[in-house]
Amino acid sequence: MLLLHGFIDNRSVFVLLRRKLAQHGRQHLESLNYSPLTCDIRTAAELLGRHIEEICERTGHDRVDIVGHSLGGLIARYYAQRLGGDARVRTLVTLGTPHSGTRVAPLADAHPIVRQMRPGSDVVAELREPAPGCRTRFVSFWSELDQIMDPVETACVDHPDLIAQNVRVSGIGHLALPVHPAVATAIRRALDLAAPGMTPAASAGGLTVA
Repeated sequence: MLLLHGFIDNRSVFVLLRRKLAQHGRQHLESLNYSPLTCDIRTAAELLGRHIEEICERTGHDRVDIVGHSLGGLIARYYAQRLGGDARVRTLVTLGTPHSGTRVAPLADAHPIVRQMRPGSDVVAELREPAPGCRTRFVSFWSELDQIMDPVETACVDHPDLIAQNVRVSGIGHLALPVHPAVATAIRRALDLAAPGMTPAASAGGLTVA
């Protein structure tokens, strides 16, 4: 399993989640640091793909699960949906990820990767394109208190070709998503329930984490 942090963050944000997952039998937990100087989601997704190939070769596993917070989830989705990464990614869990773009700039809007997270960017447009046969299962956690997502529903996966479930989180802000115990428990359950028989239609509705 691979944990991927958000913009201007690092893998230390996943300390509590790693502990929770390890306590329940998850092995081969890795957290990937990517440079805050990264300027392109596509390039970051390619680097992610290389790292996953290394993990698979080292562990002997054919597929991995990923948990991505904010930008980390967008990078992982681009890899799975656009670069053939669905052959390697079994389940992608995203936490407060701007799947449809966000109008809120977390820091300087001049940063190229921030502009790629805007609605209407080339990257967001690519993720709206058809993705028939994508094998990755998506579970997206979103919160009505996420002040980085504008609108908050942008953190939901809304794509007719993707196997996806959107999970509403109550009373938890953007930065707390990867460290909140209730979210950690919900992530563990989502990963345990891989539901291989799910279809894109299963994305209708969703769950709530109180």
